[in-house]
This record gives sequence, C-alpha cells and structure tokens, in this order.
Amino acid sequence: MDLAERLYRPFFSTVLVRLDPETAHHLAMLVIRALGASPAIARIVRRRTVAGATRVDAMGIRFPTPFGLAAGFDKNAIGVRGLGALGFGHVEIGTVTAVPQPGNPRPRLFRLPADGALINRMGFNNEGAAVVAARLAAFRRQGALPVVGVNIGKSRVVAVEDAIDDYRTSARLLAPHADYLVVNVSSPNTPGLRGLQELDRLEPLLAAVHEEARATPLLVKIAPDLEDDAIRRIADLVVRLGLAGVVATNTTISRDGLATPAGDVAAMGDGGLSGAPLKARSLEVLRVLRAALPADRCLISVGGVASADDVRERLALGADLVQGYTGFLYRGPGWARDLALVG
Repeated sequence: MDLAERLYRPFFSTVLVRLDPETAHHLAMLVIRALGASPAIARIVRRRTVAGATRVDAMGIRFPTPFGLAAGFDKNAIGVRGLGALGFGHVEIGTVTAVPQPGNPRPRLFRLPADGALINRMGFNNEGAAVVAARLAAFRRQGALPVVGVNIGKSRVVAVEDAIDDYRTSARLLAPHADYLVVNVSSPNTPGLRGLQELDRLEPLLAAVHEEARATPLLVKIAPDLEDDAIRRIADLVVRLGLAGVVATNTTISRDGLATPAGDVAAMGDGGLSGAPLKARSLEVLRVLRAALPADRCLISVGGVASADDVRERLALGADLVQGYTGFLYRGPGWARDLALVG
C-alpha cells in the first residue's frame, strides 16, 4: 500500500462512507477537475505519473499505459484531464445519449464494502451528445489529454425500435472528438437495452453506427450475463462488420455469492453489480473472446480489476487493454498509477 492509499483509506472509512455515494462522487470530481484545470500543470503531473509505464499500440492508437478508467465515472467528460494526470492511460467517458436525461431517481448508487462492490442504477444520466461533444472539442484545443473513448447508449425517451437513428445521432456528434467509440447495449438500467445484443437487432445497429463513426475505431460493450455461444456470435459479427473490437464486460444483474447480507442487498433494489464479484465471470468472458477474435481486434477487459496483478493476468490472457472503475472508489487517487506500472 503506497502513501496515497494509506492517506486515502482512513478518509474513506471515516468521512466518505458517511456520505451518500453519489454525493461523495461529486465531491471527488471537484478535486479531479481542479487537478486538470491547468493543461500545463496536468501535463507535467501526467508525465511523472505514467513514467515507466508500458505503452500499448491498439486500434492504431498509442496508449501510454495499458490501464484505463471504464465508462460510468465521468459521464459528461468534465474530469478527463485530471483523470489523465492521476495515471489513467485512457478514459472512457459516458455513457452519453443523444437526448439529455436526468437518469433514474436517487438513491441509485450503493456501496457493498464487504464485497468490494457497487450496485448502480444510474440510468445514463448525462447532458447529451451535443453538450459533451462541444466540451471535448474545447479540451482537444487545450491539449494534455489521455486517450479518450466515448461510450454511447440509447436515450430513454426513444423506443427500442427507433434506437438506430438515436445511436446514429450520438455517433455523428461525438466520433469526431473521440479516439475511439463504444456502443453500449449491455447496461441493465435502461429498459429494453440489453435486447439489442440479440444479433438480429445488433447487426443493423452496429453497421449504422460504424458508418457514422467513419475513421474512428468502433467497439461494442457486452454484458457478462450472456451465454458463451452468444458471446462467440457477437465476436463473429465484430469481425464481419470490420469493427475494432469488444469491451467486456459491463455490470451484472447477478447477486450470487455476495458477503453482504441478502436482506441488505435486496433493500438496495435493482441495478448492475460491479467490482470484485464480477472478476471470475469477466475472466471467463475474456478467454472466450480472445479465442474467438483475431489478434488484430482489440479486446478491452473490465470487471473485478483491483490490483496490478489483475492487470498482468488480463494482459497475459490476451487483453490488449484493461479498465477499472469500482476499485478507484475504494482505493483512491493513487490507484491508477499503481495499476499503470505493470511492465
């Protein structure tokens, strides 16, 4: 445990746990935004933070480290520069929708400390593709950014039958400002969304978004709850359509094997579970996908990543890049640097 984590853990256990998790998140984001307020300072801090990290070439992009921040933490691209300064080699922002939306009613984010996990039913709360695109364009002009991926999803007010045009709008607005683009069809918190993983719906959707993305690499993010055969069929589709790769996996709807009392978990309600309980299935999906995907297709592994050893394991199993999220909330600001240095 390094100094940053030794300082953070008492603060987390005595102060942050007393706050609603979403309130604690907003406070943390204020600090992260302050860290990135000056591009010049952020650039200096970032160079020191990622010094010695192993660089990765994937999708025609040079990543300064193999470890990045998964979508869900910075939904509106407000903390990208500060997150890069903390040591994340790439930051996947979003999920962003074409239509701005407030998300689900609060409370909608819950900690399970005994499991190193979270349950969220945020519901794609974001300011909308047009606002996020303008913000990213301004950040690009100022510089000092990590690699930025943009994760897009279906607007809640749009029927599933009209999802293609909705995703097209987001891709058209955001692809010019993204290093890569991810189609999210796997969140459990938007009604009907996971049904888009069925091939008869997924193929025309991905083909349409791919057309809008143009030269921007496009990936699809899948759920851990899919059967292995369905995962292989999606891998075949990715190859057939010429997509850049797959992000695996999103949160799970499973509640199996938790240390947190069942009554407490039930009281938290619906939502996607992330963190340590997802590790075993995420590794299984990684193995299935790497066997099904050609080496030139990018595989980003996420789910249950907590340590540098976890990152090394995923890379050894064939992941090109690795992402985390939940560990950031439990381990604090030094976490990204620790996981980046996995040479």
